[in-house]
Amino acid sequence: MLIGDVAQRSGVSARMLRHYESLGLVRPSGRTGSGYREYSEENIRRIFHIESLRSLGLSLSDVGRALDDPGFAPSELVDDLIRRTLDRMAAETELLTRLRRIGAAGPAGWEDVLRIVSLLQALQSTSPGARQRAALSAADDVAVPVEALAEAALNESDPNVSGALRWALAQAGADALAPLAEGLGSPVAEVRERAVRSIAEIADDAATALLRDALTGPDAVVRGYAALALGARGVTDAVPMLIDMVDGARNDADAADALGALAADPAAADRIATGLVDCLARAAPGSSARRRLTQALADVPGATAAGALAGLTHDGDPAVALTATYVLRLRGAP
Repeated sequence: MLIGDVAQRSGVSARMLRHYESLGLVRPSGRTGSGYREYSEENIRRIFHIESLRSLGLSLSDVGRALDDPGFAPSELVDDLIRRTLDRMAAETELLTRLRRIGAAGPAGWEDVLRIVSLLQALQSTSPGARQRAALSAADDVAVPVEALAEAALNESDPNVSGALRWALAQAGADALAPLAEGLGSPVAEVRERAVRSIAEIADDAATALLRDALTGPDAVVRGYAALALGARGVTDAVPMLIDMVDGARNDADAADALGALAADPAAADRIATGLVDCLARAAPGSSARRRLTQALADVPGATAAGALAGLTHDGDPAVALTATYVLRLRGAP
């Protein structure tokens, strides 16, 4: 079979077949009287083998070794091809993500594209200052890719940069909630915490709904941040968690403040006072928990809280008794 026929049958160009010959990969079985290359069926099978191995990403050098070296072991080379393919896929995925983010930002011209690219690069900088400046640039005229900001916020460990990123996400509002909601389901505790703290700074009904869901989740830290945010929004569903935080000394000062704010509603005040009193009854005598609970009770108005404080003026713990007495005196109780 002549080279033109082989090229047509195999799909490999005549030029490439001559290149294979120059490398010693395929040697024609002979020549015609006119000097044309002749290929045997065995030559054609070898060409198909070469193309099959090339389709896996092997170099022509590796193809030659695989076909001619009886001791050639494919496992190591295949493992290397897998690693290289995964690296290439990761790079392509990163490029695709970047392009989508640029497109979502709606650039008006190439100057905008360049500014967005610069921003995306700055968000990945090793310099905390550069990352912080990139986050704060959300106030610029060019839209900041929200997904990029959310990804950066979920992975940021520097507290100053984290604060700037949360601020930037708050400016984006509801658009930032979808990627942050995914962060709430992360297997990494730090990512879940960053997600709920970012959501807590978004003043939106959808954000409040996410925080309500987080309030019933399995992560105590996430529940705590959700409760603090919901308390600041006047959501009384947070009361049990806030009382538990005071009892357990987890952000207890902030939790007590949130309870005090919620207690402005008389109905909520009685519920909060009852919950604190129940915890006091369960707390061990002389424990620090009883002191924290009494201090929280001091910020709760109403008859239920006043009655509980009156009883605590005779508590065996001097600190508890003094706190209750002082609070009642400020309230003008006899």
